[in-house]
Amino acid sequence: MAIYRQVSEQIAGQVEAGRLAPGAHLPSIRDAARVYGTTTATVVRAYRELADAGVIDSRDRARSTVAAGGPAAARRLLSGQVTMRLAGSDDPALDIAVRAVGASVVTVGERGSFQGLTRLWRETADAAAIHLPHRSGVANKPFATTVLRDRQPVIIHLWRREQGWLTPPGNPDRIFGPADLRRRRLRIARRPFGTGTRVLLDRLLTQSGIPPEQVTGPEAGSHLEVAMTVATGQADTGLSVRAAAAALDLEFIPSVWEDFDLILSGAMLPAAEPLIVALRDPGVQSAVLALGGYDITRTGTVEMLA
Repeated sequence: MAIYRQVSEQIAGQVEAGRLAPGAHLPSIRDAARVYGTTTATVVRAYRELADAGVIDSRDRARSTVAAGGPAAARRLLSGQVTMRLAGSDDPALDIAVRAVGASVVTVGERGSFQGLTRLWRETADAAAIHLPHRSGVANKPFATTVLRDRQPVIIHLWRREQGWLTPPGNPDRIFGPADLRRRRLRIARRPFGTGTRVLLDRLLTQSGIPPEQVTGPEAGSHLEVAMTVATGQADTGLSVRAAAAALDLEFIPSVWEDFDLILSGAMLPAAEPLIVALRDPGVQSAVLALGGYDITRTGTVEMLA
């Protein structure tokens, strides 16, 4: 057995046994290398495996901690149970489906379509949720066929979702599209670079003659955070999904419908089966529709790409 795997299994064993509880700090990489009598590179690889499996949270590598679901994730890792590592875009409806499958899926990495594709290419994720336009005019599929070249690319269709402009109730600034933003310098809440919604926002601004780099306003890490910045007065508007507007009783001005899909390799299709079952479940679909702004006509359909 590889040394990094020995280290990760020893740590997972401590987490499963309760000797390392959720929230507990792990030794620094340098200290762990001394404890386990190995190199820092080996510990880095062990910590990465533990983070990808959901056992630890390694966003700050110097202060890795046991994840909230660490004990269950440790049991899965030690038993060899296949868990699908899901990366990519933020979506309220996808959160519902992931909660429904429990331990079968673990989310990894920063949220965003670019980040999901990067992790898929590097094989530090098994599937990525994306919503990206392509210069060909076809969304999502071209990215699946290029990033997963020679790996039997597959698309699991999630849904079509509606994005639009969020404003305070009553739409006091009379915003009906990006052209209205030119009337005065409004603060626009933006998703970070690398997210599909940021790509969409920049495209809509450019089409209206507004240089994206001239826009001011806070960055928001999720669709709900976009809504929060508008609700708290930190931004005048922002581009987000209808569900986020409904959650905080904001005005929603529709802009576009977009395809939101999951891409993965054919080899990982068996690991995705619990999620596919959840996507087709009437209870899950009802919960998604209740959010508002979702079309589930093709939800749960699987398409093999050439």
